Amino acid sequence: MMEWIMGQADLSVTFLLQVRLILSGTLLLVLLLLGKRDTFAVWRSRRSWVPILIFSIVGVLGLQYSFLSAIHESNSVVATLFQFSAPILVALYVSLKKKEWLPGHQIIGILGTIVGLFLLLTNGSLDNLLVSSKAIGFGIGLGLTFAFYTLYPTRLMKEWGIMVILGWGMLIGGLVVGVTVQAWNSDEWRLLVQPDVAGMTLLMVLFGTAAYYLFLSSLNYISPVETSILSSVEPLSVMVVSVIWFGTTLASLQLVGVLLMLIFVMWLSIGGRSNNL
Repeated sequence: MMEWIMGQADLSVTFLLQVRLILSGTLLLVLLLLGKRDTFAVWRSRRSWVPILIFSIVGVLGLQYSFLSAIHESNSVVATLFQFSAPILVALYVSLKKKEWLPGHQIIGILGTIVGLFLLLTNGSLDNLLVSSKAIGFGIGLGLTFAFYTLYPTRLMKEWGIMVILGWGMLIGGLVVGVTVQAWNSDEWRLLVQPDVAGMTLLMVLFGTAAYYLFLSSLNYISPVETSILSSVEPLSVMVVSVIWFGTTLASLQLVGVLLMLIFVMWLSIGGRSNNL
């Protein structure tokens, strides 16, 4: 949906980002208020201020900006697959935190994923880079922020609830973007009121908010490792939709790279269950 909106309406990344985050955050907080939840209690606890701001700016805004920018510089398939570097970063973080060497299954998983990513980006030749350096840069940022988004807010969510933290995180992130780019002076508002763009934007907000809520909710019941196993379905669904909707095509070795990334990320995740990542 984001790829369609940016292509069809020619909206900028920052404009679409602030609209999405502000609407999504407001939606969640309004739902909480309707359910008679005290959404402002978190701000009466001074020790929560800094962690929430960090999560809002680095986690929510950082993830969304790098994801949208990666789509803008490449396409939704490549952007979604870049986020699969996150389990590698999680494994490296846990290894450093425990001051232990990576176990063998993680080394195999990391190397296999890197090989798959190489084939996806180059189709097997260093002289044939199929995405821009900007796309790669945003893709690396996407992996870093996605790992942070997964690991950082655990304590906050347990203390205040998922919807409260996600709602404030999205609203604050959106407001930071809006103020930074002075969105009130933008002439892109006129594009947003087009019926097809407005309808797609509304669907993007609803489905996107539901997806992030469900993702974070799963961390209350299963580990980040198991979550990453289940999220392996995402790039496959993105690829199918992109082929049908946008006519996206991948070369033969790129498809091999995609399969390798999925296989080895799942290998990394499944193997990590025994290590309680």
